[in-house]
Amino acid sequence: MATLFDPITLGAIEAPNRILMAPLTRGRATQASVPVPMMAEYYAQRASAGLIISEATGISREGLGWPYAPGLWTREQVEGWKPVTDAVHAAGGRIVAQLWHMGRIVHPDFNDGAAPISASATTAPGKTRTYVTGNDKVPYAEARAATHDDIARVLDDYAAATRNAIEAGFDGVQLHAANGYLIDQFLRDGSNMRDDDYGGSIENRARLLRQAIERLVAEAGAGRVSVRFSPNGDTQGVIDSNPEPLFVHIGEWLNTQGIGFVELREPGPEGTFGSTTQPPVSPAFRKAWKGPLVLNQDFTRAQAIETVESGSADAVAFGRPFLANPDLPERLRRDAPLNADEMATWYSRGPEGYTDYPTLEAVNA
Repeated sequence: MATLFDPITLGAIEAPNRILMAPLTRGRATQASVPVPMMAEYYAQRASAGLIISEATGISREGLGWPYAPGLWTREQVEGWKPVTDAVHAAGGRIVAQLWHMGRIVHPDFNDGAAPISASATTAPGKTRTYVTGNDKVPYAEARAATHDDIARVLDDYAAATRNAIEAGFDGVQLHAANGYLIDQFLRDGSNMRDDDYGGSIENRARLLRQAIERLVAEAGAGRVSVRFSPNGDTQGVIDSNPEPLFVHIGEWLNTQGIGFVELREPGPEGTFGSTTQPPVSPAFRKAWKGPLVLNQDFTRAQAIETVESGSADAVAFGRPFLANPDLPERLRRDAPLNADEMATWYSRGPEGYTDYPTLEAVNA
């Protein structure tokens, strides 16, 4: 029987434990989306994770609508990531890049006034900040339905970002297909109203996902590719009327691709970002998908241990606990107290609340 603290093979990656660091947006890059030296220290501090999944990283200017988030579409960005991956590897860790296109969540301010693209001409709920508005939030703008030319360009951007990630020293890539962003906007019928070969049936709505996975695999190799989904409930206004057959279909298709692992984000009624009373899809997905399954859903230590030991998942990805606990695997192993994170510094610009959280060893000393 596997435990949370046992090694696991995730495709081409040998992880020393089953405690993954979930992708955590921190907003410390430059306005040109270039990683800064402080990010190397931050990620290296957390290298004891079985695997680090990087913060969501833009594949293009068009697809990135978060201030000071990093990218992987320019030479400067690639060079900025190299010290980060080098530092993680020097500390004995492994790290993959999560590739991000935000779709309708990109405000026009990020793209010289151009409307964002999505599956259909829809508008995300809520408001956002931009470089133009500063601390003032503004409503999202209506997206335009992506044309076939747009889709071809996005797929090229995914391929280029994958090449750049490998050149930058990442051990692989993860396709961000969750949380109401572009791929998710195509997958689910609450945001996809198309009547062409990218809309309507489950097979059609999953077409962009399949094409993106194929492009990532062609560039990195199947064993260095993974994907993240959020299959149940409303996320940033994206929802599906019948998610189980959709994600069972996806799981069965992914078996034919041989990718490294799948991560599911399934918040419960009191989830950190988004919540739902909709039953989880992961049990049905577990039966459909035969490869390693990683769950992420605000787990406690006890819940994570039980999840792996019961076979409900092969590993658990922790998000917020890694913010304030760079040595989280050791703390979980010892059942030691956790540092509390400060929400005020989640997305601030400096080292405070980023690289200054103490390890257990430092606290004991």
